[in-house]
Amino acid sequence: MIKVILNNELVNSLIAIEKNRTILENTKVPVELSNKFRKNTRKRSSYASNAIEGNPLSYEQAEEAIDSKNRHFLKPEQEVRNYYLALELLSKKLENKVPFSIELLLEVQKQIVMGESKEKIGLRGAMPPGVIFAVYDIKTHMPEYIPPEYSDVPKLLKELEEYINNSDDHPIIKAAIVHYQLVTIHPFEDGNGRTARIMSNYVLSYYGYGFKEIGSLEEYFSYDLEEYYSSLQMGLPVLYYDGRDNPPHPEIWINYFIKVFSLYAAKVTNIATHAVNNNEKERINHLSIKAKKLLSYLKEERLVVFTPIEVASVFKVSNRTIINWCVELCENGYLKPNIVNKRIRTYSLLD
Repeated sequence: MIKVILNNELVNSLIAIEKNRTILENTKVPVELSNKFRKNTRKRSSYASNAIEGNPLSYEQAEEAIDSKNRHFLKPEQEVRNYYLALELLSKKLENKVPFSIELLLEVQKQIVMGESKEKIGLRGAMPPGVIFAVYDIKTHMPEYIPPEYSDVPKLLKELEEYINNSDDHPIIKAAIVHYQLVTIHPFEDGNGRTARIMSNYVLSYYGYGFKEIGSLEEYFSYDLEEYYSSLQMGLPVLYYDGRDNPPHPEIWINYFIKVFSLYAAKVTNIATHAVNNNEKERINHLSIKAKKLLSYLKEERLVVFTPIEVASVFKVSNRTIINWCVELCENGYLKPNIVNKRIRTYSLLD
């Protein structure tokens, strides 16, 4: 298990992330904009995480595969769809605050490799006599990495589960360790990298660092694959038991993960605040001149709750006219009608 010692650089990066998190938490993202962000993020994450593994689809092809229904899908298309469905699965788990567990891990990996042979679903087993389970170099066919024995995998995963649910480490540190440990333990025959990335994201979201599902963290890992893989490997020997079980310099991976997450956090916060401001301008522009005047008056006078008759005299119009303006403001998300005995009695000004 990785043991992390925080230094000044890491602490400053975490503080910067916290600042962006606070800004985003205080930014009210309209429902329609939030749904748009969420769907786009899941598509981009599905594309990027599979691209890291060598999936040949372009983003446009991946998006088309995700949006398509009732047709035959090629293997690269199915891989992207599987990841997207796994993200939706985890979204439901998050709503119910399901903690990290081996059971959840197995459920997610099953979805990620859906359609593959039964041998690739679930924890890997014993290899035939004389065969070594390893990650092989495509060109040289030599082992790049030899994971732990299959018999050690359940124990290692249990240790990871206990660490995530009981450690006092910062959630971002936990997410980084989940990512490293799942790639390193390599508990499955297939889907290890994708499962590591998606579960790392789940840990972030579970502890409140999901950044409202705006922007794909997987995309940031995919920008420089050489740095991503070299940071994960930390220059360690090929065999798991020769140092990868307890790396002497874990700061190599932790520094990289937090650097990438810090860049991601700053970017998505900027994207969200700009999008919300632009969305607000568009919403205002859609209002009639009279509805704008009413909204401006309500804000200036800080009339959080009011009756139409209260403001009718101010504008020297009828009660019915004010109601019509209120209907327009309700439709655009600025007011909320308060109903008593099936009749609208007052209106509330929304944030």
